[in-house]
Amino acid sequence: MDNQESKCSAPSVALAFLGGAVAGVVAGLLLAPKSGEETRRALKGYARKAEEEVLEKAKEARAALDETIERGKHFIAEKAADVEAAAKAGRETMKEKMDKCCS
Repeated sequence: MDNQESKCSAPSVALAFLGGAVAGVVAGLLLAPKSGEETRRALKGYARKAEEEVLEKAKEARAALDETIERGKHFIAEKAADVEAAAKAGRETMKEKMDKCCS
């Protein structure tokens, strides 16, 4: 078998959360005897709470994405500087060797 690490991605966690929320709402509707008006009021409250939680998770995901993008930009800039320095050193070394050889 493969020895792959089992990590949960953000979309799978969000999907599991939403699935659990839906299952909880359905179970609550089936098991709690309330009038239609009370049930509608409760559903509106659940929907409002779920919306707030989803928006909060979306904000957190956006902040994490922005941070990852910034780290990626910084990493690329560092590596580009390293490559540029290595190329410059190689050119200088080649020039020195050519000067030494042809002189």
